[in-house]
Amino acid sequence: MNLIIRLFITAAVAYGLSIILKGVHIPNFTDALILAVVLALLNTFIKPILVILTLPITIITMGLFLFVINALIILLADRLMDGIRIDGFWWAVIFSLILSVASSVVYSMVEKKSY
Repeated sequence: MNLIIRLFITAAVAYGLSIILKGVHIPNFTDALILAVVLALLNTFIKPILVILTLPITIITMGLFLFVINALIILLADRLMDGIRIDGFWWAVIFSLILSVASSVVYSMVEKKSY
C-alpha cells in the first residue's frame, strides 16, 4: 500500500511540474502514473549500477554527480516512454531536483496524517 501511495504522489507531483515547467511535457495523469512506475523501476535496477560505476567522480565532486545520474534516469525514462518529453539535460536536472524535493515533502505530510 505504501508503494502505491508513493507512486500516486510522484505521479501527481510530476504532472503538476509539467504544467509549471515549460521544458517538461506530460500530457495527462495516466502518462504521469506510467512515468512514476518507470522511474521506480529505473531507480531500483539501473541507478545503483550507475552509482557504483561513477563512484570515483561522485567522490571527487562531493556527491554533486548524483544530480547528473538523476537527470540521466529522467532522460532514460523519456526515451523509454512515448507519452512524455523532456526538452533537454538541464530541464531533466531541474525536473529531477524539484520532483525529489516536492515528492518528499508531500509524502511526509501524508505519512504524518496516517498516524
